[in-house]
Amino acid sequence: MPRKKYVPRSNPLPDPVHGSLLVTKFISSLMSRGKRSTAERVFYRAMDIIEQKTGQPGITVFKQAISNAKPVLEVKSRRVGGATYQVPVEVRPERRTSLAIRWIIDYSTARSEKSMEEKLAAELVAASKKEGGTIKKREDTHKMAEANKAFAHYRW
Repeated sequence: MPRKKYVPRSNPLPDPVHGSLLVTKFISSLMSRGKRSTAERVFYRAMDIIEQKTGQPGITVFKQAISNAKPVLEVKSRRVGGATYQVPVEVRPERRTSLAIRWIIDYSTARSEKSMEEKLAAELVAASKKEGGTIKKREDTHKMAEANKAFAHYRW
């Protein structure tokens, strides 16, 4: 956190194929060890696989999957008088998107298909249909927040 003044967020360029900032963020999250071209190849091949499987444009399935995976509530730990409470809080819009992206990548990596392209395509299709590990994670997060609703007054 800077002491002197506010540091503005850097705005990445939209991706060249779809012209979407969301795709750029997803590819950046998918990238490991600085290999952007490999991450782009994985993403665009996954889009091709989605188009073959579903017959819909890959980008619409991708956007639907991201919007279905975004959590509305989450729990944060608050320490009050020696006890730690799980307090439900609303998720900020940037964090919603980043959590959805992270969960999709994590659960696609854990899938059992052969290549990363197939894993990513299968997880995106499942998330767009409100199925799969990503959606289960979102539902578990919401259930946890709902269960701890009694501690909502500790929010600040």
